[in-house]
Amino acid sequence: MVVRGLETMLRRYTDRVSVQALSTSGEIFDDVDIALYDSFANPPADHQIIADLAANGHVGKVVVYSWDASEPIAGAALTAGAAGFISKRLPAAKLVEALEKIHLAEGAPQSFSGSSSTAALNVGDWPGREEGLTQREAEVIALITQGLSNADIAAQTGLSINSVKTYIRTGYRRIGVTTRAQAVLWGAQHGFVPDRPRRDHPA
Repeated sequence: MVVRGLETMLRRYTDRVSVQALSTSGEIFDDVDIALYDSFANPPADHQIIADLAANGHVGKVVVYSWDASEPIAGAALTAGAAGFISKRLPAAKLVEALEKIHLAEGAPQSFSGSSSTAALNVGDWPGREEGLTQREAEVIALITQGLSNADIAAQTGLSINSVKTYIRTGYRRIGVTTRAQAVLWGAQHGFVPDRPRRDHPA
């Protein structure tokens, strides 16, 4: 659903970019210019996944795509082998420009951040959208489904604990649950289980 959402977002730029789904849980056999690693409910600085993609002969460059474009998160991803880091707050036109710049660039990795005022311009599908979940609510529900505590979710997403609690409360209301166990069951039944095991890295 995330891939379909990206395709929808970039539908006016098919003369410049082509989107195809690749899973980090399996082998990549087709050549791609850029492997866009979407951090939805995954660690945005998942070093080993990024390193594996960067080492794959079928992948030209690895770019991390995340809500959290803070310097520590972006820096860790670039150190792990990513050629670029792009904020999900960029509108479609700026996203395409950033991808093209990274694709054509030689030398130092590049990072592109976006303004919070442009976040609403991003369109597309994500798991739970049909149930009325916002992107942030969906990501928090996905992390709950994976067993993360509120503190873990705050640390991974860059949100405050109070914001995490707010997203949990509004998310629960939208999906019609009242407990964490019910939310985990709902998430497992609605495609919120990742397609690969989580990899946790020591600080």
